[in-house]
Amino acid sequence: MDAVATFRSAVNDLQAGREQQREARPEIAFDDQPPPRKLAPYAAAIGATVHESGPPHDADGEIGWGSFVLLYDPAGQDGWGGPFRMIAYVRAELDPEIAADPLIGQVGWSWLTEALDARTVGYRQVSGTVTRVVTEGFGAKEDRPVDTEFELRASWSPAMAGTGAPPDLDGHIAAWCDALCAACGLPPLPPGVSALRPPRSRRRP
Repeated sequence: MDAVATFRSAVNDLQAGREQQREARPEIAFDDQPPPRKLAPYAAAIGATVHESGPPHDADGEIGWGSFVLLYDPAGQDGWGGPFRMIAYVRAELDPEIAADPLIGQVGWSWLTEALDARTVGYRQVSGTVTRVVTEGFGAKEDRPVDTEFELRASWSPAMAGTGAPPDLDGHIAAWCDALCAACGLPPLPPGVSALRPPRSRRRP
């Protein structure tokens, strides 16, 4: 299989994984995003917005955001350990009490690694950061409530059994969605199961 066909197969798997998560997580709205052009010869990206409840989605009810990028370089790159690389981004509202926990970085990182362990057949060369973002208002905005958010940025390579597309790309998409939902306070769900958790009452200011 040539490079174009291999990447096309991977993109098809990426879209199939997204559709599985769309059914499993009605709170998540997905969209196509322009992929980065300088990181690899081939790339695809999708975005996600987490809402307090399922459709119809309300912009005022947005509680989390994320993106997933699939990179493919047939020759591989330093630090990848293979021709494919995943880049994931997660951002969510965070209660101030939780943001003050000194272990939130470790806990947040475990949301991703535990999801990868559960959802994929293997991964390697994982790296990333966890950041707490605190926004305070001053002057004319001094009455604005303190806003705290959680951000996770990570990249990893799928374990490869051959020279084609990763055999479990849908699992990597599911792991990203699991981490995104965990950051938003939603429990992990297997594909095809709808969330029964009541909507959160907190909204972005």
